[in-house]
Amino acid sequence: MTRDDSTGANALGFEPEDLDGHTMDELSDYLDAGRQPADPSIDASPGCRIALDALERLRRLGPALLDQDTAGEPQPDDNWVRSILDGIARDARAGRRIPFPVAEPDDDLGITEGAVRGLIRAAGDGVPGVLIGRCRLDGEVATPGAPVRIEVEASVPYGLPISRLAERLRDEIGERLRTHTELNLTGIDIVVHDVRDLPSGGGSAR
Repeated sequence: MTRDDSTGANALGFEPEDLDGHTMDELSDYLDAGRQPADPSIDASPGCRIALDALERLRRLGPALLDQDTAGEPQPDDNWVRSILDGIARDARAGRRIPFPVAEPDDDLGITEGAVRGLIRAAGDGVPGVLIGRCRLDGEVATPGAPVRIEVEASVPYGLPISRLAERLRDEIGERLRTHTELNLTGIDIVVHDVRDLPSGGGSAR
């Protein structure tokens, strides 16, 4: 991954507390080293774990995108790469707290908005070649039972039916959110903002 100010923590809008004092460069080095030796200050940080997972997903397609350049293909638009990196920054922030319904009045259970965005981004793993950029939770998520609508921007591979990819991504997101959250989902909007070439072996739509 190229390192410059455009992919740094400050450029992405990170605050130091988002990554518990760490930087994106440190997390990138940690991935390069195979997360060894283990660093408890990173592994125990929710923001760092979210950012690491998202960076790993982005890296899976990184070599393929570089191969396009060496093969004479047009370089991928920096805009969608930046939107994915910006999404990682958003994911790492805790954001609003989303409560779970509880049986006892003294119980207090919930999940952060950042963790929900992490679930949404991970859903992209279930659809070959799809990369998720920004995702937004539209609604009063802090109010139990309030209607919530999800909007997701995605980059998809050229040559596969966009409508089918979008439907698969919607299904993956819906299944994960219904399993792990108590959100009252009223809809999941998929906005395809980039179509790019994908080298052979990048997967196919079912």
